[in-house]
Amino acid sequence: MSKPHIPYGRQDVTDDDTAAVLEVLRSDWLTQGPGVPKFEAAVARYCDAAHAVAVNSATSALHIACAALGLGPGDRLWTSPNTFLASATCALYCGAAVDFVDIDPRSRNMSVEALAAKLTEADRAGTLPKIVVPVHFAGQSCDMRAIHELGRHYGFRIVEDAAHALGGAYRGTPVGNCRYSDIAVFSFHPVKQITTGEGGIALTNDPDLAARMARLRSHGTTRDAALMKGESEGAWYYQMLELGWNYRMTDIQAALGLSQLGRLDAHVARREALAARYDRLLANSGLTLPWRDPDCASAWHLYVVGWNEAAFGLSRAQAFARLRAAGIGVNVHYIPVHTQPYFHRLGFRRGQFPAAETYYAGAITLPLYPTMTEAQQDRVVETLRGLMG
Repeated sequence: MSKPHIPYGRQDVTDDDTAAVLEVLRSDWLTQGPGVPKFEAAVARYCDAAHAVAVNSATSALHIACAALGLGPGDRLWTSPNTFLASATCALYCGAAVDFVDIDPRSRNMSVEALAAKLTEADRAGTLPKIVVPVHFAGQSCDMRAIHELGRHYGFRIVEDAAHALGGAYRGTPVGNCRYSDIAVFSFHPVKQITTGEGGIALTNDPDLAARMARLRSHGTTRDAALMKGESEGAWYYQMLELGWNYRMTDIQAALGLSQLGRLDAHVARREALAARYDRLLANSGLTLPWRDPDCASAWHLYVVGWNEAAFGLSRAQAFARLRAAGIGVNVHYIPVHTQPYFHRLGFRRGQFPAAETYYAGAITLPLYPTMTEAQQDRVVETLRGLMG
């Protein structure tokens, strides 16, 4: 009889969460009601940011963040190659060009040194980016103070892709407070620290950016008479001021998120405890374990190890297949974005960002989620060690 499957990530939905959703289902509002503003206010308060704009995915949040900052044809956006596609495609949605900055092999985040060197070259060539999107890989913040200093010097805007990092901290303050950025974006996908099913949010301290993102998520429309061209024709009246999209979050999703937010600290603490236990159980194993930046408290969305094919006599692909066959739901984060066929058509090639490619070649994401038991974690470790001989 096969052992139960252990997924790499899993949502935690309680009876209280279910009750919160049912309350909305029985109310007068399913969408565009009071639930979304309550959720936005709670997330902004948790992160110590002034404004929050909830949307239907983090991809949508990245898109409206770039659009609100005026990214368009002729502009450039730079991000990390070690990320999900949305960190780069948000530029393409706006008609802008995208480029990448290689990662630091230790943190797996955007390398500040590589960014500084690339900016120096771009300044000479007149090809500086309008926006830089640092990605807080696995839940650990990038060095935002250093990136912010470069932004002030070279004049680019900053959107933090913090999809992995809700509940994390940088230099003792919450990720998402936008102290070193214009906008920060979180994801509420089921495998993240809290979930709304699908969903995302953009935080900012700039009221004008917040107002514009709120319009862009709802077709570019407003009911604010102060913003309208000419006079309002009545209480029903609205105007479309610019091209936007239907990226709204529902009150159903917001109710789930608001209920889950009350357990965020507990979820992150459990992830931290499991990550620390992995550190102990896999010490001296020959695997490359995640590095802990002393300036950060990771939200531990992912626990990624580096596989050593030469030491273990087994390829990463073979190890991955055997772990999956044993019911261990490992994954790989991430295939470098520039190696995707679509990006090849944009002119990118393998070998351009070697640190990201070297990291990817050995990456294996181990199961990690708040309801994971120590017995399940022991099984992951025992199965993994069995492959290493």
